[in-house]
Amino acid sequence: MTYSVLNLQRDDLQLSAMVEGSASGPANGPVAMLVHGFPDTPHSWHAVAEGLVQAGYLVVRPWLRGYTTGSVNSNADYDPFNAGLDLLAWRNLFEGRDVHLIGHDWGAVAGMAAAATDPQAWKTLSLLAIPPFQRVERAWRLMPKQLVLSAYMLEMQSTAAPARLVANQFGRIRALWNSWSPGWQYAESEIQPVLDAFSNPGVAWAATRYYRSLFTLHRGVTRAIYSLSRKPLNVPTLVLAGENDGCMQAALQKPMVDTQYFPKGVRACTLSGCGHFLQAEQPGAVLQELLAHLHGQDRIH
Repeated sequence: MTYSVLNLQRDDLQLSAMVEGSASGPANGPVAMLVHGFPDTPHSWHAVAEGLVQAGYLVVRPWLRGYTTGSVNSNADYDPFNAGLDLLAWRNLFEGRDVHLIGHDWGAVAGMAAAATDPQAWKTLSLLAIPPFQRVERAWRLMPKQLVLSAYMLEMQSTAAPARLVANQFGRIRALWNSWSPGWQYAESEIQPVLDAFSNPGVAWAATRYYRSLFTLHRGVTRAIYSLSRKPLNVPTLVLAGENDGCMQAALQKPMVDTQYFPKGVRACTLSGCGHFLQAEQPGAVLQELLAHLHGQDRIH
């Protein structure tokens, strides 16, 4: 499936997105915005995007800021708050159309920030691999294990982290993929776009800044991230987890998904035999859940 490239200027950065869908479709038809995480690229959404296009959606796959050469700037901010504002800027390009926001990993965190900032902008919200954080304190029994799984976040605070990610033929990136999605026998072609992106030292640096942003509480933007994470999400929401996720354990869903924080409804689902990179590991199952979530919200002709 071929795609076109759409560019957007924001914060002195050139942001980019892959866009695909039938040119003969309705000009006011629904849009599905698919947002990747770390260490990843929009390419991992390929099979899901293809299914959504076949179902009648215009599919937009933005690159997170910092993951392309044009969006790397030492003076820019790299955090989920600003990434969420980027998503709202992308959304504004499709005025008059319903836009469904679907995020994985950091894409899910940025998606929650965008939905909390402007819930009216989105028709639905789907979160892959990351649960909502409004009631994180309810998951205290699971925290010891999660702290072990999240130890890599402290690693990302080091100034040496970008170089470590790409050292030994991208050994650390490969190790993260292997431990986060145990048992997934991915093809080299599936990880190659990630290796290509991170071969740029600026991309490796920017990607680690997202993790640094979580610990800089003296910055207003960091405090905004935590403030937004506590807000209700007034958008119909789907939460998907992989049973074998080695990054964010699926068991977090049960205590952290609280219906009172989702006035328009929430549904949580765990995919069996799946790890962290759900959309690449089990695209058919992910597509099925997404279409069930989106079904009835749109009229596609």
